[in-house]
Amino acid sequence: MPTPPSVIVFDVNETLSDMSPMGARFAEVGAAPPLASLWFATLLRDGFALTAAGDNGRFADIGAEVLRGLLGGVALDRGLDEAVDHVMAGMAGLGLHPDVPEGVRALENAGYRLITLTNGSTTVAETLFTPAGIRDAFDLLLSVEDAPAWKPARASYEYAAAACGVEPGQMMLVAVHPWDIHGAARAGLATAWINRARGAYPTHFTGPDHTVESLGDLAVVLARISMP
Repeated sequence: MPTPPSVIVFDVNETLSDMSPMGARFAEVGAAPPLASLWFATLLRDGFALTAAGDNGRFADIGAEVLRGLLGGVALDRGLDEAVDHVMAGMAGLGLHPDVPEGVRALENAGYRLITLTNGSTTVAETLFTPAGIRDAFDLLLSVEDAPAWKPARASYEYAAAACGVEPGQMMLVAVHPWDIHGAARAGLATAWINRARGAYPTHFTGPDHTVESLGDLAVVLARISMP
């Protein structure tokens, strides 16, 4: 029987935040909504490339620059700089997935120490949690901006472990991204994959220790492995 973690580490973008409204932000400046998915994927690609080269770029800076390139050939309804600012501002206005508040409280009530580790800014997490009334459930809000590298580099998870004063093996990463699950597993963390879309997990990545369809299910799963 696996040992339950003492610290649960949450990815933020897409795992906790609902990024679907970003498509509307693109439409509001005259671009096609599906560009939102391409933008986010390209942003991650470039951030990962910088990490692989030994650099650590800021999420917002990379996002704005990628956006500038994607919108450069689009017939926008405003200037390019204004359009970039408008779309990027949408990240601060996102909400949580419906299952998050109750799931967070269930894990808090079960006695787990909760933190976040995001490739973005901690300000985004603050903006998400405070209106939802769950900011107090989190002990630490961490960003790779203060770490040696972006996730899924081992150094990012080791940074989180050091910040919490625990070993990586005492932590569990919760994420919707298989690449994040893989990186955390390689760094020695337990993992839980939230599969809200009920899709297939890529076999080229290390599989998660637990798969749930909502965050609320995770507390139930962990309660089972905590039973004597």
